[in-house]
Amino acid sequence: MAEGPNIVRVAALIGDNARAAALSTLMSGCALTATELADNAGVTRQTMSSHLAKLLGAGLLHVVHQGRHRYYRLAGADVAQLLESLMGMTAIAEDQRPRTGPRDHALRKARICYDHLAGEMGVYAFHGMLENGVLREGRGGLRLTDHGQLWFRQLGIDTDALARTKRTFCRACLDWSARRDHLAGALGAAFLDRIEALGWARRLENSRVIVFSDSGERSLRNLMGGEDREPEPPIRCVR
Repeated sequence: MAEGPNIVRVAALIGDNARAAALSTLMSGCALTATELADNAGVTRQTMSSHLAKLLGAGLLHVVHQGRHRYYRLAGADVAQLLESLMGMTAIAEDQRPRTGPRDHALRKARICYDHLAGEMGVYAFHGMLENGVLREGRGGLRLTDHGQLWFRQLGIDTDALARTKRTFCRACLDWSARRDHLAGALGAAFLDRIEALGWARRLENSRVIVFSDSGERSLRNLMGGEDREPEPPIRCVR
C-alpha cells in the first residue's frame, strides 16, 4: 500500500463534471448559492446541493449562512492552487490551444485566480517584477528583495503587514493558459486589490475576467518597464 494520504477520494470528487464546474466557478473568489452554481453547471438545485454536501465533507468548500441563504466558497487558497494546477495539466494533456471566442480571449488576457491576477497580464507583471529585481527566485522559492519592499511601498502596499498574516506571503503559481508563472499568495492578492483600487482594472460581473482600461494597461506597462515591453507569448505544447 502506498505511503501518505490517499488521494482517491478528493480526486474522485473533483472528477465529477457538475462538481468540477462548481469548483471552477468558485475560482472567481465569490461566494455563490446552490442555485447559482446549479445554473452554471446545468443541473438541478437538488443535484447541486448533494454535490456541495460532498465537497463540504471533503473540506474543499466553506459555507456561510446569511439569513435564509447559504453561500458557498472555496475553502482556501490551497484549494484554488490545486484547481489551477489541474487546469494547467488539462491544457497540456489536450496538446492544443483552446478554441476561443471573445470570452475565452478575455480570460486568457486577464482573469482572477481566486484572489490574484492571472492570464497574460498576470504573467507579464510577474516577469516584470523578476526582471526589475522586485522578486528573486532561488532554491528556497520566491522572495521579496529589499528593493522590492520599497517598490511595493511606493505602490501603496504594506509588505510588512502582509508578511504577518497566516497565509503564504508570496509564491509562483503556474498559469494554465500562458503556461508560465504569475504571482500568488498574500502579495499577489494585495497587488490585484491595488490595481483595482487605482482604477486600472475591474472585475467583470459574474465572470473571472479582469478588464483593464486602456490607461490602466498603459500604467501597468509603465510600472513594469515601459510600453515597449510586450507580454510573453504562451508556450505551445509539442510532442
